[in-house]
Amino acid sequence: MIYLIYVILAVLVVLCSTKLSAYVDALDKKTNLSGAFLGGVLLAAVTSLPELFTSLTAVLSLDEPQLVQGNVLGSNIFNLCIPAVLVLSFNKRYRQSRIAQSHYNTLYFGLAMYVCCALAIVSPFSVSLGFTQVNLMTPVIIVLYVIGIRLMKNDDSVEQEEESNLDLSIRQIMVRFVLFSLALVAVSIALTQVTDRIADALQLGTTVAGAIFLGVATSLPELSASVSLVRLNNFNASIGNVVGSNLFNFTILCFADLLYQKASIYILDGATLFASQVGNLLLFGLLSSIIMIVVLAARKSKAAVQIAAVLILASYVASIMLSM
Repeated sequence: MIYLIYVILAVLVVLCSTKLSAYVDALDKKTNLSGAFLGGVLLAAVTSLPELFTSLTAVLSLDEPQLVQGNVLGSNIFNLCIPAVLVLSFNKRYRQSRIAQSHYNTLYFGLAMYVCCALAIVSPFSVSLGFTQVNLMTPVIIVLYVIGIRLMKNDDSVEQEEESNLDLSIRQIMVRFVLFSLALVAVSIALTQVTDRIADALQLGTTVAGAIFLGVATSLPELSASVSLVRLNNFNASIGNVVGSNLFNFTILCFADLLYQKASIYILDGATLFASQVGNLLLFGLLSSIIMIVVLAARKSKAAVQIAAVLILASYVASIMLSM
């Protein structure tokens, strides 16, 4: 019964996120904001709501900080599998597409955040914010995210001239956007509770449970949005959604570190970084991000894109197998 509930909640996540993606796409075409910013920041933040609220629930309600690590890092690796599958399935369309330069910057900032997470684990150093203690890397990651947003906001390297299919005013779009966002939050919190019960039933570690069940389920919004955008022949926004979501996901660790009062969010239960499930997720997440840069840079080469995409998929499978 618990598995059926998990599937139902996952379906609801997809339905809510599909509607949200449509509204954000309409804002893209009805406003003067850059497509890179809307896809990489606004749409990315919307589709990352499940990761955010499930992670906050994990630390505030379940007292499972490692579930947060598995959720965020597992989602990031799975997210990159989405464009990998899409470029394999629509290789010619992808090679003919135009990609915003800011997507490269987003991936570079993501690499820096992976390094920050590793440093937070191997060299834990806390700083006081007056009302709480956080790891030094937490404010560093926030600063990196803010800089990344500014770069996306000013990127007009790819222009879109399509008109929206939604016959709604901007205000009507925003009202619906808020309502479906609230629905997505409620479903995400329930999904966290169910995942914790599945982890107990299968006797899985909380990190790997987060990476498999929670990481995949909360990445369904990115999957739904990306597939929809590719159908609209908009690979640029599709990739922006994924890499922007990955960047936003790192800030979730920061929020969790801020709210988790018992200890730092970057804990390993006595294991060393390179012998832990978290270490595997960090390593393969870093590797997948580097390969994704190759997918973008070698866009005109069919063979190079296909090989790189397959390597991203292999990286995800390896990360799960080695974390079991």
